[in-house]
Amino acid sequence: MNAKKLSLGTFFCLYIAQMVPSSFLMTALQVIMREGNYSLATIGLLNLVRLPWTLKFLWSPFVDRHCITVGDYKRTIIATELIYAIALLATGLLNIHSEMMLIIILVIISMLASATQDIATDALAILSFKKTDRSMLNSMQSMGAFGGAVIGSGILLIALKSYGWSTVVTCLAAFVLMMIVPLVLNKHITIETEKPTNRATWTDIFKFFNRKEILPQLGFLVLYYMGIIGILSMIRPYLVDKGYDMKEIGFLMGIVGTSVSFVMAWFSGVLIRRIGIHKARIIVAAMIILAPTYFLATTFMEYNKVTFLIGLMYLQGCYGLATVVLYTTSMQCVRPGREGTDFTIQIVISHLTGLLVAVLAGSIAHLTGYRGLYIAETAVAILSFFYVLLAFKRNHAS
Repeated sequence: MNAKKLSLGTFFCLYIAQMVPSSFLMTALQVIMREGNYSLATIGLLNLVRLPWTLKFLWSPFVDRHCITVGDYKRTIIATELIYAIALLATGLLNIHSEMMLIIILVIISMLASATQDIATDALAILSFKKTDRSMLNSMQSMGAFGGAVIGSGILLIALKSYGWSTVVTCLAAFVLMMIVPLVLNKHITIETEKPTNRATWTDIFKFFNRKEILPQLGFLVLYYMGIIGILSMIRPYLVDKGYDMKEIGFLMGIVGTSVSFVMAWFSGVLIRRIGIHKARIIVAAMIILAPTYFLATTFMEYNKVTFLIGLMYLQGCYGLATVVLYTTSMQCVRPGREGTDFTIQIVISHLTGLLVAVLAGSIAHLTGYRGLYIAETAVAILSFFYVLLAFKRNHAS
């Protein structure tokens, strides 16, 4: 195995280590709390444990400032992974029914450690791979996220029923520790470009937005997912309306749909590497238009399971493709010495936009029905496509 493949595998392990525990904890806690007769309002507050991932841009400059060498990055990643694993282990030792508040506090600590690990991992990934190889790197990142979701919210949720909270969460802590072994053993990771002597500061968060060349990218971050994210957020309620139970929805969305995203994330990296990010961005933007258009067409015919499944798989495939495209373009827009900060800011922008679209999608579907939602999503997807054509017309390398 050559050094490049070894490093890609190393980063895949780090990314999947973030996602398996977090996806399991969020899904399992929601189920357990509902079974324990917690109110829906209280269960809704559980989403606050994700705040560290939303706010991580606030301390990303300090990670950039502290980490200069590969050794610095490795120590930061290993230290945060150890905290992550210890918090998970402590969570597994508690009684899930009588010590819920303490468990939630520990989950927040684990999310904080995981978010910090992500900043350092992203920065090291950007520095250790050439631009031509970053598409495959981002495939590893996206595949880690999608694969982690399949395992965490699908397979481990089934294991929870058979083996119990303590056993599964303790195994998760061991899993997190195992995933840093490749990083410890990998001696081939090197920084391709020398970092500048001036260190990152907190004000670099604001300076990121001062660059004229970043303006097209900001619009791209906001618009690119918009044509599919609203539909994705409303698929589960739609399936409930069609009579599917929780187990069936979990299988369709958590295993079938996410597995398609996993495969297409790999394909997206290959596509970008072969035809370049400019063409790939346009092709995927065009493909996204077909997703809401397809669902809009289904509203004029009687519901059919096979027709829906085709639409779901295509939708999730577009999501996998678009994720790698967005991550790859984001890596191209980072400043030397501010890699973690700049990449984190861009990903947070796309996530916050996705959250806003998901909220609006619910309101649109409530007021106009699913057909109204699909019309709105189709219009946004078309807008996104023309934005990509026009905003990046002059610079094909961007």
